[in-house]
Amino acid sequence: MKNIIKITSLICALATLTACHVMKPYQKPLTDNEQLFRAYSSTDTNSIAKLHWNEVFTDTILQQLITEGIRHNIDLQKAYSVTRQAQAYFDQSKLAFYPALNADAGLTVAGWSNPQASNNTSKSHVYSAGLSASWEADIWGKLKSAKKAQLASLLQSSSNAKAVQTVLIADIANNYYNLMALDQQLLITEQSVRNWQTTVNTMKELKTADVVTGAAVVQSEASKYAVQVTIPDLKQSIWQTENIINLLLGRAPGPIVRARIDTQKSIAMLNPGIPAQMLANRPDVMAAESGFRNAYELTNVARTYFYPSITLTGSAGYSSYSSFFGVGSLIGNLTTGLVQPIFNKGVNKTRLQVAKEQQQQTLLNFQYTVLSASQDVSNALMSYQAAGEKASTRVDQLENLKKSVDYTQQLVRYGSANYTEVLSAQQNLLVAQLNSVNDRVQELQAVVYLYRSLGGGWQ
Repeated sequence: MKNIIKITSLICALATLTACHVMKPYQKPLTDNEQLFRAYSSTDTNSIAKLHWNEVFTDTILQQLITEGIRHNIDLQKAYSVTRQAQAYFDQSKLAFYPALNADAGLTVAGWSNPQASNNTSKSHVYSAGLSASWEADIWGKLKSAKKAQLASLLQSSSNAKAVQTVLIADIANNYYNLMALDQQLLITEQSVRNWQTTVNTMKELKTADVVTGAAVVQSEASKYAVQVTIPDLKQSIWQTENIINLLLGRAPGPIVRARIDTQKSIAMLNPGIPAQMLANRPDVMAAESGFRNAYELTNVARTYFYPSITLTGSAGYSSYSSFFGVGSLIGNLTTGLVQPIFNKGVNKTRLQVAKEQQQQTLLNFQYTVLSASQDVSNALMSYQAAGEKASTRVDQLENLKKSVDYTQQLVRYGSANYTEVLSAQQNLLVAQLNSVNDRVQELQAVVYLYRSLGGGWQ
């Protein structure tokens, strides 16, 4: 037995010296962060992504909706379940370094006959019980790499869950803003219908005074109906948006309590941070890197199958002819074995080749995820800038269109303007008012878009 231990120890020591040539240490894939962001550079390390979501979304009603969504969203719960499964596999991988231990017990009944004896039948009972253990020496680092692969898988699933939460918060906020925008557009449209009715009444009065013709009356009424017919579509959109939010919250369809869009305040700090930090916080980028590391370690595992494996096996027990607890004989053995693959029908070679291709595939996936993330950040920055530029211009447009409506209404009363100018001015004002609501919701959603693109929301 001592010789077996000595031989095993010697083989393990020699193998350990050469194991470093089998395993390749993990190297993080490199990215040129400075070249990823279009027309943007900064040295300020502060970033909106570092803020907790309730610091970005200060509307208390929206905060309640986001809290409920994090607790009850179905997709997020499924992501947590996947993470718990990965944790279980990782915990199991840590136990692979310990010996496998089994217990067994048995009863053997044997019988024979002797024709020359009067009592020609005999029986014997053999009772046995024992323990057996086997242990594989991790001389090439196969078990260690498998453990690292499971850890990477755990980190990947955890990052995926964070990504789901980031998207969930953004979806709830975007739909909440959409809902308030639709409410505001419905109010504007209903008020516009009332204004059109006033115009219709004015045209009827002017027709009675022979200032305009009957065409002005019917045209103004037609314009009123053209606005009025959009109200059912707005109400339907409100209904559907409420249902979308309820689905995100894990609720059945129903009404959603909300504030008014004109009460919403934009966050003051919209600094994305320095380029090197922009992608470090994104869960999908972290998940993609963990996926690459998982494949990298599995490639190391595939390399170990070309080298010999050493297994130490031992067993101990007793055997008795009287009973399990009677007087018997102790039995024990200890063996060691070395297996060197010689010809395995190309299985090991194929395993390594496939592992390398999967590693390359995950590297390409990481590179694509980084590029996609940089595109999101660039688009979000431009979206916020465009929304701000439109907002100031829209204010001037609305002011002039309101004056245009007032002027043309006055002029048509004195016959100095055509009735079509009044209708055109009112239609232009309505379009501008609806677009101003779109500008406001675009500005709010640009903050959401930037926050999400920088990976905010999972902290």
